[in-house]
Amino acid sequence: MRPESTGTSAHRVDRSPPTPGRIATAVGTFGRATRMGASAIAIGSTDLVRGRFQWRETLQQTWFLISVTAIPGILMAVPFGVIVSAQVGNLVHQLGASSLIGAAGGMGVIKQGAPVATGLLLAGAGAAAIAADLGSRTIREEVDAMRVMGVDPTQRLVVPRIAAMIVVAPLINILIIAIGVGAGYLVAVTALGITPGSYWMSFGAFTSGFDVWISLLKSVIFGFLVVLIGCQRGLEAKGGPRGVADGVNAAVVLSVVSIIVVNTGITQIATMFAPLRIG
Repeated sequence: MRPESTGTSAHRVDRSPPTPGRIATAVGTFGRATRMGASAIAIGSTDLVRGRFQWRETLQQTWFLISVTAIPGILMAVPFGVIVSAQVGNLVHQLGASSLIGAAGGMGVIKQGAPVATGLLLAGAGAAAIAADLGSRTIREEVDAMRVMGVDPTQRLVVPRIAAMIVVAPLINILIIAIGVGAGYLVAVTALGITPGSYWMSFGAFTSGFDVWISLLKSVIFGFLVVLIGCQRGLEAKGGPRGVADGVNAAVVLSVVSIIVVNTGITQIATMFAPLRIG
């Protein structure tokens, strides 16, 4: 007689290496996302030239994204600026260069901290909200109904969200920069004993408009990646409410991974062309 199954094998974690099928699925997902992004850019540009751009929907999505990211952005920027200023300030103070605390803290916030924090915030709040909204529409067959009526879901749903995210991302980035630098200034002056004039003098000497533009460019790229992944995961949701939840989870995880990878690439490219400003 064959021994009875204990049922534990059903709960084993699959530790097998990636199979060709999984790799093909990942490549296919990347291809669909790229095709959706290219299609959305082409459709949005055409609608803008022809005067058929959906401004009302874009404004509604812009306000929605601001409402779900502004307050968390403030709450994230304050401790972030405090931590950067305290850690960098202590290190610089030990090296005997206390007058450079403003430059070190400000450059850390502007070049790396603010755009990454913006991307993670948009991934956690924006991508999740977009994936949940479009996923619920997909499982209710609203998207299929739009296709039957001859309405392109990319034009109606994706393009306004991409435009809204491109507007919101740099605004959130500027908000995090302002609050983060302000919080770092308060820590440097009150806790580390740095004079206000010394802090702002070193900050202005080592920080330029180029650094701010790089930070804004990063935030726009991160926002585009986040909204594209959120839209794709939402429009491809299957299996009812559980499929929507899986799509939201996948959107957040993929967005975070994409932001880290792209940020590393942008930093390396910027370092190649402007080593004195980035290094």
